[in-house]
Amino acid sequence: MELNKITAQEAAALIQNGDNIGLSGFTPAGAPKIVTHALAERAAKEHAEGRPFKVNIYTGASTGQSCDGDMSNADAINFRAPYTTNKDFRRHVNNGEIAYHDMNLSNMATQLRQGNLGKVDWAIIEVSDIDIVGSNAQLYLTAAVGISPTVCRMAEKGIILEYNLHHAGKMRGLHDIYEIEYHPHRTPVDVAGPLSRIGKPYVEVPVEKIRGVIECDLADEARAFTEPSETTDAIGQNVADFLLYNLRHGLIPKTFLNMQSGVGSTANAVLGAMGSSKEIPNFGIYTEVLQNAAVELLLSGRVTGASACSLTITDEELQKINGNLDFFKERLVLRPSEISNNPEVIARIGVCAMNTAIEADIYGHVNSTKISGTKMMNGIGGSADFTNNAYLSIFSCGSTTKDGKISSIVPFCSHIDHTSHFVDAVITEYGVADLRGIGDMERAKRLIAIAHPDYRPLLNDYLKLAAKYGGEVHHILSAAFAMHDTFRRKGDMRLTDWSEYIKD
Repeated sequence: MELNKITAQEAAALIQNGDNIGLSGFTPAGAPKIVTHALAERAAKEHAEGRPFKVNIYTGASTGQSCDGDMSNADAINFRAPYTTNKDFRRHVNNGEIAYHDMNLSNMATQLRQGNLGKVDWAIIEVSDIDIVGSNAQLYLTAAVGISPTVCRMAEKGIILEYNLHHAGKMRGLHDIYEIEYHPHRTPVDVAGPLSRIGKPYVEVPVEKIRGVIECDLADEARAFTEPSETTDAIGQNVADFLLYNLRHGLIPKTFLNMQSGVGSTANAVLGAMGSSKEIPNFGIYTEVLQNAAVELLLSGRVTGASACSLTITDEELQKINGNLDFFKERLVLRPSEISNNPEVIARIGVCAMNTAIEADIYGHVNSTKISGTKMMNGIGGSADFTNNAYLSIFSCGSTTKDGKISSIVPFCSHIDHTSHFVDAVITEYGVADLRGIGDMERAKRLIAIAHPDYRPLLNDYLKLAAKYGGEVHHILSAAFAMHDTFRRKGDMRLTDWSEYIKD
């Protein structure tokens, strides 16, 4: 059976103003590239001719410039969920030009199935291979899964495939495709560890739903992470030392934990430090995104097996996987986001969650999404999925940003994504604040101790002044955001006098 080959422009012409579009991918890995770019071009043309054209976008996580960037710049996005890292998209959201709904990534497919985000009109899916078996097509995905199974099944108007020759025939056997059932008929997710397989290696759809196939040859629009620095290296070592402390004192199993790490140079540094430690045993990874450091640890044998939703790696690292597919098929599984981030699985198999904070306050609450409580940065991603269900939950951050003008440890977070109930430790380049099993005032002392030295006196002064107001935790409500307000007015958090903010 022949599938209909079309151009990206013909695919874009099928989509109408107001349609809801579900995309493959999770981060720029595995996301469609050529049809979304054509949609941006169509939107610009429609607007120039005085006609409205905006669509709603549902994704597994972030995408690349050809979707989030090009489409937001063309004013082609009305609504978007659930996560993004694109700077152009971020600018349009913070200007109030796009409706953006942030949510836990584990919940995106469920929200679609429940109808809370409306119907799915179209699925645009990047594939590495297609098999036709009878009346069905078996779609082999590329470097990520995301919500692909759900949007393919739900797409009412059809499925558009981007057959990416850059990945053609290279990724068979890495994927484990399993979709959770509707409530209240869900069955247990039978994942017992990183290498458990419970589904099929492909997404299966009726051939009649495929409206067209577009060929392209494009690498993933991988994000460029900053090079390691003294700060990230110090944080990585502090995390490794903290894990070793827990291991030596019997606070984590001798067989160790399955590790989850967020995205970025700090996460790479943490895994690198763990891999270099002779005392840390070989370990598994159960995470949402796999980065370069994890690929190298798989190759060296330090990581025994890895489960993820996405290969958020450079193209060079991806080619290592493609060139050693038999090796990696035994050690790597790519899953839908509702499985990679499944709270019950995370809680059951013993995961150490390691994520990045924008800021943490002196009582252990963490902000991971909004700058000064107002400007969207990226979204919560999967950090709460893992943090709230982890055996051990860690947040790390450099003690300052913007050349020391912003402290990452503050009296009170300007926005809270993770309450102190789920945060076991906060780690900066200055050390570890272990927050387990202690009262709130001791938490404050430990968190101030890992702040940058320039800010410790300021934070201690706040704590002393707040003591007269009493309570289980000490706060001056009129001064809790004084450091944020000082940065807003003067471009530097280092205020000189708390008194102007103290109002009895």
